[in-house]
Amino acid sequence: MDKTFFQQLSQLVALPSVSCTDPTLDQGNLPVVSLLAEWLEAAGFRCEIMHVAPGKANLIATLGYGEGGLVLAGHTDTVPFDRQLWKSDPFTVTERFGKLYGLGIADMKGFFPAAINAARAYSKTPLKAPLIIIATCDEESSMAGAKALVEGRRPNGRFAVIGEPTSLKPVRLHKGVMMERVRITGNSGHSSDPSLGNNALDAMTVVMQRLMAFRAELAKQYRNPAFSIPSPTLNLGCIHGGDNPNRICGQCEMQFDLRPLPGMDTDDLRQRIRERIRDIPAQFGVTVLYEPIFEGTPAAETPADSPLVQMVEKLTQSEAGSVAFGTEAPYFRQLGMDTVILGAGSIETAHQPNEYLDIKNISPLLLWLKQLIHHYCVQGHAAL
Repeated sequence: MDKTFFQQLSQLVALPSVSCTDPTLDQGNLPVVSLLAEWLEAAGFRCEIMHVAPGKANLIATLGYGEGGLVLAGHTDTVPFDRQLWKSDPFTVTERFGKLYGLGIADMKGFFPAAINAARAYSKTPLKAPLIIIATCDEESSMAGAKALVEGRRPNGRFAVIGEPTSLKPVRLHKGVMMERVRITGNSGHSSDPSLGNNALDAMTVVMQRLMAFRAELAKQYRNPAFSIPSPTLNLGCIHGGDNPNRICGQCEMQFDLRPLPGMDTDDLRQRIRERIRDIPAQFGVTVLYEPIFEGTPAAETPADSPLVQMVEKLTQSEAGSVAFGTEAPYFRQLGMDTVILGAGSIETAHQPNEYLDIKNISPLLLWLKQLIHHYCVQGHAAL
């Protein structure tokens, strides 16, 4: 393992950059993108820091000129963590038994030293097409960084590799992510006489039954054999309601997760859900609020015959597959780029205490990134 790689990784992990929907846990990422910009400018890149929100920004670093070229992209934020469950300091890279441990090391701060190391090999080489390194904010919470890139129509690349954890297996498609809530408000009263109130929990049980029926309907209607779970999924995740067994439940909230396949429209899905619960207020004498917890992330798919997909499959000797988790890929697809997800980390360790990166996975990723840079930027190929 290269000494510079380890030093850069250690510095990135040492900078807290948690993003979270809970404002008490949410942090900025400016120190991370500023440090990346410092390193990339030293390697000859032109760096632009795109401010997205207070304390939060994207980095767009460009080597070479012209349109098209290759984008190497990743997010700089991490999820929150439980310090007491870690065997070592989450903000210190620790080596044990061939693994490097640290918060965000697999998902996905470990990608940036690899991308910078690969780029440095060509810092003095004339490029026929630009190499662009992107570092975003808030992927783990709102996708605000990726959405800002789409809004600004930046960057103008042709091919993109996102370094999310895939255990060195290329990925060309993934499901979308929708997180929704249903909040029902009834009237509380003494449990000995149901006529004294309107029970929000009673109404919620019907909502849940209809969502489960909708889940079965989606499974019959949509199927994609490229996924290990070929149908869309709908998970009833959590429910909170009432305050005492001898009171009629006055309020109840249930949150659920829906993972659509590529080609399914999130607005259409939400409208279909609204239609299924439209009669609940009249039936139970309650009010119903159905809304997204966040806007959601669309599914993504790059065609199997894409030049990038075929190139990455050739390098890795692996067929590009699918994953169920969401990434920033749909936003790079909206910008017109063929996009492949390929990283050294494992999704099985991401978001977990004692998150780690296998040292043996670093060299293959570094080699493949160098080969991609040479193919698309030095030689300027747009196809195989």
